[in-house]
Amino acid sequence: MRTVKILERILAAIPIMLGVAILVFLFMRLTPGDPVDIMMGQGGAVSAGEMEQLRHEFHLDEPLYVQLWLFLKDAVRGDLGYSYIQKRGVITLIAERLPATIELAMGALFFALIIAMPIGIVSAVRQNSPLDRLSMAAAFLGISMPAFWLGIVLILVFSVTLQWLPVQGRIDYGVGLEEVTGFYVLDSIITRNGEALVSSLRHLVLPSVTLGAAVAAVVARVLRSSMLETLRSDHVTLARAKGAPERGVVLKHALRNALIPTVTVVGLQVGVLLGGNMIVETVFSWPGLGRLTVTAIFQRDFPLIQGAVMIYAFTFVMANLIVDILYTYLNPKITL
Repeated sequence: MRTVKILERILAAIPIMLGVAILVFLFMRLTPGDPVDIMMGQGGAVSAGEMEQLRHEFHLDEPLYVQLWLFLKDAVRGDLGYSYIQKRGVITLIAERLPATIELAMGALFFALIIAMPIGIVSAVRQNSPLDRLSMAAAFLGISMPAFWLGIVLILVFSVTLQWLPVQGRIDYGVGLEEVTGFYVLDSIITRNGEALVSSLRHLVLPSVTLGAAVAAVVARVLRSSMLETLRSDHVTLARAKGAPERGVVLKHALRNALIPTVTVVGLQVGVLLGGNMIVETVFSWPGLGRLTVTAIFQRDFPLIQGAVMIYAFTFVMANLIVDILYTYLNPKITL
């Protein structure tokens, strides 16, 4: 029964993806700027005939509804088009950059959870203590700081001043790494390359902290609020009355129920980490999908932008689906 419900939810995501594809297509076509002008500007003086030939090649001389139909027809077959600027398939370009983005998102999520979970639990257990007030003040500061500003500050402190960590990129130049999956940390472990592992982890630290700081702040505040509500519930009071150890009451009885709203926030933040990392990737010259998308926007590379946005939309849809599935395990009373 649960499998059927999951399949129904996946099928329900198809109209959402279709709507996203249509909206992105229309918005990009209505954006000022001609991609052919940008391409020809990079190559020097060209004739009007050559520009018209390019427009015909990319179907830019067709009516808008014809362009939309051609785009949707190819997208259904798994073909997201051909990059105007890089002269390569959009799927290929995204597949090359996506591992870097996922690796950064997972690093940021790992940092956020190892910081937020203990802070949220301890702050709730010791409500209104100096530790609680200090933790919530730090969480408020983490939410308020713009990612680009935090990234620049971390670079100035840990890269320029202390020279502990690298400024940009995913791995040191000259470090030989045999790519297996595209995830440098995982590839370093698979190939047993210690030098590459240390280098890739050092490059991952600053962008992960920058991207995960706001997520850690949000998760800590939500977990604290949920824990406070759960600690006052009847089943927790009953567990204490039966003489259960306080540690067991907090971790077994209170935390499990407090995780339900927290999982929602974490699931949504995973979508944010994968889709909202454009600024961080730009600051740290991280060769991921976010940086590729920013470049494509400036170059009016319509197919590449459309493909990237559809990947981002799919990420949010799947994150919500996974959250709903986890709900049923955390609370069996909830159904899909």
